[in-house]
Amino acid sequence: MDLTAFITSFTTSFVIFVVLVLLFTWLSRKPGNSVVYYPNPISKGLDPFENRKRSMNPVGWIREAFVASEADVIAAGGVDAAVYLVFLSTVLGILVFSGVLLLPALLPVAGTDDALKLANQNNKTAGNYSELEKLAMGNVQEKSSRLWAFMLGVYWVSIVTYYILWKSYKHVSNMRAAAKSSPEPKPEDFAILVRDVPSRPSDQSLKDRVDSYFRSLHPDTFYRSMVVTNLKEANKIYNNIEGYKKKLAHAEAVFAESKTTGKPEGARPTMRTGFLGLVGSKVDTINHCNEKIKELLLKLEAEQKITLREKQERAALVFFNNRAAAASAAQTIHAQMVDTWMVSEAPEPRAVIWTNLSMRLYMRQIRQAIVYTLVFLTVVFYMIPIAFISAFTTLDNLERLAPFLKKVVEQPEIKTVLEAYLPQIVLIVFLALLPAFLMFLSKSEGIPSESHAVRAAAGKYFYFIVFNVFLGVTISGTLWSSLKSIINHPGDLITLLATSLPGNATFFLTFVALKFFVGYGLELSRLVPLIIFHLKKKFLCKTEEEIKEAWAPGDLGFATRVPSDMLIVTIVLCYSVIAPLIIPFGAIYFGLGWLVAKNQVLRVYIPSYESNGRMWPHMHTRILAALIIYQITMVGFILIKKFLYAPFLFPLIPISFVYAIITKNRFYKSFAATPLEVAAQELKEVPNMEAIYAAYIPPCLKPEKLEDVELFEDAQSHATSRTTSF
Repeated sequence: MDLTAFITSFTTSFVIFVVLVLLFTWLSRKPGNSVVYYPNPISKGLDPFENRKRSMNPVGWIREAFVASEADVIAAGGVDAAVYLVFLSTVLGILVFSGVLLLPALLPVAGTDDALKLANQNNKTAGNYSELEKLAMGNVQEKSSRLWAFMLGVYWVSIVTYYILWKSYKHVSNMRAAAKSSPEPKPEDFAILVRDVPSRPSDQSLKDRVDSYFRSLHPDTFYRSMVVTNLKEANKIYNNIEGYKKKLAHAEAVFAESKTTGKPEGARPTMRTGFLGLVGSKVDTINHCNEKIKELLLKLEAEQKITLREKQERAALVFFNNRAAAASAAQTIHAQMVDTWMVSEAPEPRAVIWTNLSMRLYMRQIRQAIVYTLVFLTVVFYMIPIAFISAFTTLDNLERLAPFLKKVVEQPEIKTVLEAYLPQIVLIVFLALLPAFLMFLSKSEGIPSESHAVRAAAGKYFYFIVFNVFLGVTISGTLWSSLKSIINHPGDLITLLATSLPGNATFFLTFVALKFFVGYGLELSRLVPLIIFHLKKKFLCKTEEEIKEAWAPGDLGFATRVPSDMLIVTIVLCYSVIAPLIIPFGAIYFGLGWLVAKNQVLRVYIPSYESNGRMWPHMHTRILAALIIYQITMVGFILIKKFLYAPFLFPLIPISFVYAIITKNRFYKSFAATPLEVAAQELKEVPNMEAIYAAYIPPCLKPEKLEDVELFEDAQSHATSRTTSF
């Protein structure tokens, strides 16, 4: 990519960002849009404009984001959101402190050499070089003493990363401890998850087996247990009831709306009973929904009894009367055989994946092996389409492969725009398809909670990023564009890589710029959610519940957000010394990302679960992995430059592994399990154990009518005492 295309891409992206910020400022001040731009405080019954003027200042949101404290962030979005902001600020700190030394030191060193000019004169490159490439390490000649500066730069980035990561890990560890020792009781702090319950004797129910086992081991602290049941059928009926309730409310609103002065009796809505309401007999919607709800309620009550008595699975949630006892039990090996009575901390009630709890150990291991095989195949075979994308989105290759497009592509204006945006947009769209697939695979492993599944999916996506985006786009693009030269002169392969690899930094410069300017601009302006909300409100929504569903934003979406950020971490670290000009772009990405994300946490997103920062060790490990990849890349690259002292970089790689082990031993255990000194902190009031227990009852098993509670208690206490049964 030449300098003109780069400037076009950067300038256009910046203009788009400014326009989106101005739109955000204007649209967010309109009262009718408040539920789109301030759903978080509105969901809590707060006035989003209380103590705040409706200012038209386009940068007012930046001041508010800076002023908000970490406690404000935790109150609005939870510890997980606060930890995500720590992640962004950590990477920002690494890049800023690295850039302070690397930019003034390395740019002149590279820019004043002439390796690219000499190589071009000797026909060793496939084409002309750009002005940006002259500022990269590829412009430094082989065996040059200038390479010492780049080697010292690798050490500087590594030391900065070690120091800032340590400080951040310590901060997040303290943040998690404060949350877990909160005086406010939380249901998950008093429960443990028990899987692989042994088969019960013929004269004992599964519920009795769990109760007697844990009561004998924890006689003073055991409260009661909840045996996990197969909820498939009950959930299906429950969801049908909820669907008919929504249809009923919608139909009643339509009927009320149809009553006018000229027609006070109104027009009762009708529907068809067949597929998607398109076929079948026509019926009165209100009457039909009422009948179906009554019918399904009776069916649900019958199914609840069957589920509670006959569909018990070999897993349970066990509750203790204090959180220190629960924390201790979750860390204790309860059985001699490792495949029975396996215990762990209970997930938060909102995060439980009920269908996975009863999965046996060996089934989980088999599924995990299958899933990781599929992930491996995905990583390997995605290289093929990524390579094709790299080829097809290069204009020279596009002209060669599709000659009929040459006249269009050669137009100066069209060529500049295509060079500036086409490869980056295609790659972004291509990558957007993967996270949902990886999330599905992660849940298929038998993972018990949403937060754990998100971490697993993000980890898989990181592997994909390393092998396909960094290596695939960088190396495949270089090899493809230079294929003819390699075939004609196989001995020049190493030289071609040494001179061409830094040139791919210009692709990633525009990729990062497009991500932070256009991506964060769209995130802040919320144009797409705004349009969808108003369309739904105008044409589809008739009830308050439907309107609320139309504007409900969900959570931050860590499963896609964190891997996307990790891609930028990997790219910027790996190119930080090869092409230092990428550092400011990475710093802008994470600095602007921190501001936008903080604004969205305070105003927009509503957390769907809370894991108290359990994602941080994953983030820390992946940043370290990116650092190690960067160090290996630099060792190889400087060796390619035939620099005699390249082996001086080798110690960095084992140092990074030792550092990873030290940080894991120092901090990780307090994330994997709650320390007793944290769990033993005093509560401000005696916890309501019945409320804690009830928080884990699945919605489909709760009685519809209050007068039916006794009936369901009898069903729950089948063959056991009512005080300890479910």
